[in-house]
Amino acid sequence: MQITELMTDDHHACDDVFANLERLVQTGDWSKTQQEAADFIRLMERHFGVEENILFPAIENATGMTMGPTEVMRMEHVQMRQLFEELKESIEAADAESVLGVTETILVMMQQHNAKEESVLYTLADHTLGEASPEMVEGIAA
Repeated sequence: MQITELMTDDHHACDDVFANLERLVQTGDWSKTQQEAADFIRLMERHFGVEENILFPAIENATGMTMGPTEVMRMEHVQMRQLFEELKESIEAADAESVLGVTETILVMMQQHNAKEESVLYTLADHTLGEASPEMVEGIAA
């Protein structure tokens, strides 16, 4: 399986859970919203982990670039993790307006981030690394 296909499919899986999270906020069921947020963050952390621990080092080793697109993606992961903390706090406070503000920011950031990964980084990975490694496939399946 190509890296672009594997990782883009995982983006879509994360997006689906995120969309459901936004719908749940509207219901006022904070218990379900909190669980869906935890599921979303878990999926995102799994995705980030595969990238940070397997994919990015492989790209860097193959290309010799350590300060290029992988470094930008790592910085964006840090920013998103900060937003995840804000999301959890807003949900714990049962503050729908705050939750929706944070989710709007997360959505914009994810869209921009995913577009860069899918059009630049994963394409680079396909050309330099070829097929997704068994570790990547297992990491996404976990």
